[in-house]
Amino acid sequence: MKTSIKKNIVSFTILIGGLILLNVIGNYFYKRFDLTQDKRFTLSEEAKEIVDKVNSPIIVDVFLKGNFPPEFRRLQSETEQLLDEFSAYNDNIKFEFINPTEKGNEAFQSQFEKFGLTPAQVSVTESGKQSTELVYPWALAHHDGKSVKIPLLKNQLGATSEERVNSSLQNLQYAFADGFKKLATQKSKKVAVLKGNGEYDDRYIADFFGTLRDYYFIAPFTLDSVSSNPQKTLKALEGFDLIIAAQPTESFSDAEKYVLDQYIMNGGKSLWLLDATQMQVDTVSGKTFAFGRDLNLNDFFFKYGIRINPNLVKDVYSAPIVLANGDEREAQYNRYPWFFSPLSSSANNHPIVSNIEAVKFDYASAIDTLPNNIKKTVLLSTSPISKIVGLPFPIDFDVEIPKNLQVVNEGPNPNEYNAGEIPLAVLLEGNFTSAFKNRVKPIKLEGDLKNIDDGKPSKMVVISDGDIIKNQMQGNRPLELGFDKMTNSFYGNKEFLLNTVNYLLDDSGLINIRTRQIAVPFLDPQKTVDQRSKWQMVNILLPLGLLALFGMLFTFYRKRKYTR
Repeated sequence: MKTSIKKNIVSFTILIGGLILLNVIGNYFYKRFDLTQDKRFTLSEEAKEIVDKVNSPIIVDVFLKGNFPPEFRRLQSETEQLLDEFSAYNDNIKFEFINPTEKGNEAFQSQFEKFGLTPAQVSVTESGKQSTELVYPWALAHHDGKSVKIPLLKNQLGATSEERVNSSLQNLQYAFADGFKKLATQKSKKVAVLKGNGEYDDRYIADFFGTLRDYYFIAPFTLDSVSSNPQKTLKALEGFDLIIAAQPTESFSDAEKYVLDQYIMNGGKSLWLLDATQMQVDTVSGKTFAFGRDLNLNDFFFKYGIRINPNLVKDVYSAPIVLANGDEREAQYNRYPWFFSPLSSSANNHPIVSNIEAVKFDYASAIDTLPNNIKKTVLLSTSPISKIVGLPFPIDFDVEIPKNLQVVNEGPNPNEYNAGEIPLAVLLEGNFTSAFKNRVKPIKLEGDLKNIDDGKPSKMVVISDGDIIKNQMQGNRPLELGFDKMTNSFYGNKEFLLNTVNYLLDDSGLINIRTRQIAVPFLDPQKTVDQRSKWQMVNILLPLGLLALFGMLFTFYRKRKYTR
């Protein structure tokens, strides 16, 4: 008897010692295992690099708590697991889930208004019944007195709740990594916004550059001083990592082009948003006509390997236009297809356009790519059902709207809309050749600035529509870029342009996170309703049956062992 007790004590001591040893080892060797097929909870190397820079607490308030529809409970669960992973990697990241509609949380309502955290209204069908739920799919991250909002739900045109949540899960790691980067990373690169050639007024580009300011230093830059001091102008321009030309309407002088050309030859990056057309009202007929616009940049881009044609594209896959019908007091606002507003959703897997919503263009022109040593990637184009119209071209709503309605009802004329996919945005990468090579230079560079004919490696993106960067206005307040207040629709313009700037500045970490693909399975709603009773019975009876079977086998075993 004493031997048996002694053996039990030794076994118990070994067990306790083993547990203590495992805990000690665990303090030095820590490992988490992600058993999902697509490793959705494994932080990417880019996300880890961002989180490594967090040296003081980041507090994250997540407003996904409450009585949610099933698909939003999935979003809540996956958000919590991902934040667990961030917190495990860096314990300075702390988070809490808050129910904003719960009593005692009224103070959060003022934060919602301050940061523009709008609720999402979703329709949910469950057990054959349809209901409407109000959800706040947002998080607020706070760090060293600074706060940023983190969107957890992506807007998608015409998507169901499940499709929106699926897309949001794809975007979840990017959303938090982006928020943490804004809080913990110091800005270093500089972006120049060109002024002086009739570019957009600040209020129409306020939302995009306001967002861009979270990542980079932004400053306006005018080329007016080129005529008096070109050396100083070029020297100042070379202090920027990227230049952006947002819808210039006045032609560039040869001297200005030469300064821009030499900036590119020295490895400067550039983003060009240009309209090759302009709208003018005929004073006699009162009709609006589209005419070509000459910015004196044709030879400039021709040398680099592209050409923006003075024409207009029409695309059957397009955004609607809202027009008023009837008298002023009894006017009704109706949507009509408007083929001059192509929606481009590229199947290209390039990081700039992967996993983004359709981008809305207005009165865009076709881009031709020309053979040279520059690598060209078409980022966005029209759908295959499109056509090109020459200029001048009358823009007549009374003519275009009925035609479009007929196309929608009967289908487009295949002999008319047969231009195929027309490029609207092109990325150029490589060693550019100067547009002024073997030509008389308009200005002479002196001092340490030398003329360069064969440039250093560089990148540029050319878009044949300046309107994609223009935000709408609500009174004097700029609305979010990509939001159409007339149709209450969101488009992917802002996401596309942010990706473009990130890529041009070699800031590809966030883009790589965004383009990760994960597979999110959802239940079939019809099968769920049809087989609800069956699986309820299985879930209730199967555990009870297994428990009864275990009890019978255990009783049989004990009887055999002790009945002798």
